[in-house]
Amino acid sequence: MKKSIAGIVGLFFLLGALTDGETTSDETYRELDLLAKVLELVKDTYVEEVDERELLEAAIRGMLNDLDPHSGYMDADVFRENQIQTKGEYGGVGIEVIGENGILKVISPMDDTPAYRAGIQSGDYITHIEGRPIVEMDYIEAVNNLRGVVGTEVEVTINRPSEERSFKVSLVREIISISAVRHRVERGNIGYIRLTTFNNEKLTLDLKKAIREIKEEAGANLKGYILDIRNNPGGLLDQAIEVTDVFLERGEVVSIRGRQRSENARWDATRGDDTDGLPIIVLINAGSASASEIVAGALQDHKRATILGVESFGKGLVQTVYPLADDRAVRITTARYYTPSGRSIQTLGIKPDIIVEQPVRDAEGNQVFFRRERDLANHIPNENGTASEEETLASEVLIRPEPKVDEAGRLEDYQLNYALDLLTGVIEVGQRQALLNQDQ
Repeated sequence: MKKSIAGIVGLFFLLGALTDGETTSDETYRELDLLAKVLELVKDTYVEEVDERELLEAAIRGMLNDLDPHSGYMDADVFRENQIQTKGEYGGVGIEVIGENGILKVISPMDDTPAYRAGIQSGDYITHIEGRPIVEMDYIEAVNNLRGVVGTEVEVTINRPSEERSFKVSLVREIISISAVRHRVERGNIGYIRLTTFNNEKLTLDLKKAIREIKEEAGANLKGYILDIRNNPGGLLDQAIEVTDVFLERGEVVSIRGRQRSENARWDATRGDDTDGLPIIVLINAGSASASEIVAGALQDHKRATILGVESFGKGLVQTVYPLADDRAVRITTARYYTPSGRSIQTLGIKPDIIVEQPVRDAEGNQVFFRRERDLANHIPNENGTASEEETLASEVLIRPEPKVDEAGRLEDYQLNYALDLLTGVIEVGQRQALLNQDQ
């Protein structure tokens, strides 16, 4: 049997093993043989020479992409990057960058890292790594070239537009820790905590550290916390569970149910509320998805927090990553998750207790509208159907503020300011409905 056919057969045997003993039908093998024939035709007759591995990867991608928006194939680069983000640390120089016009733009150097100590600044451009132009690399290759073995040296060429000059810097790689937690004390007595992702094994430890530092800074004046998970796309299920547990004394956090019995599970909070029962407001928006919705849904069901913002993304699905050969993997949707009250939020999202819109504008000043799970092609529907118009209208009164811009041209964070007013007593929760009616 030819190597290409063997590769496809091996793939199907693997997928058959993942179905917990279900047998592969004769029809499946006939279709598999057809796929192998198409592969050979493309290899032999296509107008240009093609790479067999790339063809096989394309076949896998097509199969998984047709399932739902969240199942997919992870090549070696994507899988490696996912593992780095999950572990929360890597060998590198400590620069947050984005690709721009064929070079790397520095978003910011991370505190106390080689890049920070070398004086690299936000707005700088990296044009060369070890003398090789960035334009000769794709983004992933360039980032990988900045990373490497701890203790090794890498030379980068920096262009600084503000000073109209370029210069070279040699940096010695260190262990770089990625934190997904930002925190500060607002108005002297409110703890503000922002979680940017749940795809980080250190998230809960960093969250607990942030709470301790907030307590030390605010002292006895501490009135409550704002947990900001807006635009947080989710991540690891275990981190969502542990983060929720930080704020709960007891009770169910989440349950999941899949087609395979082995996928069914339930998790409960352990005793101990790190925030000592103080009031909590959770900020969500259309970018709050998956693990973010697990946290918001559990705290809402237990009436532990007030949810403020707009309806969340609506991704109530669990993905499992199955490593394959050659550091590649597939990501497959294997279960739905349910909040403690039994809600499946798939396509429905979490409805805030207080709906407050945050105007978002693009570079031209136009209103930006966000897509949600229900807008994605091939999305898996909610097993209970869609929300009725009456249920949607039964939500709290909508606050739609007029956009205000500060001196730096940034839009006011109306959702955050409203949450701060609630916690500091500028707006009493008991008076909220009357105030909302006046706003209209």
